Amino acid sequence: MTNRPAVRRVVSLVPSLTEAVAESAPELLVGATDWCTHPAGLDVVRIGGTKNPDTARITALAPDLVIANEEENRAPDLAELRAAGVPVLVTEIRDLDQAFTELHRVLVYGCGLDRPGWLDAAEAAWRALPVPGRRLRAVVPIWRRPWMVLGRDTFAGDLLARLGVDNVHASHADRYPAIPVEELRSAGADLVVLPDEPYAFTAEDGPEAFPGLPAALVGGRHLTWYGPSLVDAPAALSAALSAATR
Repeated sequence: MTNRPAVRRVVSLVPSLTEAVAESAPELLVGATDWCTHPAGLDVVRIGGTKNPDTARITALAPDLVIANEEENRAPDLAELRAAGVPVLVTEIRDLDQAFTELHRVLVYGCGLDRPGWLDAAEAAWRALPVPGRRLRAVVPIWRRPWMVLGRDTFAGDLLARLGVDNVHASHADRYPAIPVEELRSAGADLVVLPDEPYAFTAEDGPEAFPGLPAALVGGRHLTWYGPSLVDAPAALSAALSAATR
């Protein structure tokens, strides 16, 4: 492909995108956030959190490209990097199709790479999903103290919908509304879906708040990350949902 940028040094401010670059061309990655946990043993300079990156440290790394996300990163931080002359590519990902488009943009047009095989494998895995035999309604908490859930227009909600699970709060005005647990219990859900991030829900911490409601404990990386985890996500999420509802 022509007109590819000469990118040799990349800093990622998004865990999903960090894994995507590291899986595709690890030699490019020179910096990542403290929350970038995949792949294991990632040996790059840590530049702080997604919401409070050390912009001076990032600039000192002299990156050819910083990759970010409009939801996970703060606009003032990105503006500061641009003002320092650092190229910044900002992604927007609200559903699976957009994730695939943005991953291609980051890796091929942003980083100048050939399209990675894992991205084709991920698209194939999601295309191969059978049409759900039944549809269920779910409450999907992402935090407690206070309780917060998936609302409208979320990537995780779109993944669940493709697996036959409709988010009860998908039409809420907010994307991540705070809702009292009493209202969540009475929302008419068939199950509660509890990911292990950003809040680390477990079998002992979460299901007890929804007595009588089946609880599906799912990996947050499979539900909320857009990267190489998308290859295994359909099978992993389907297994967790089936275990809770059979």
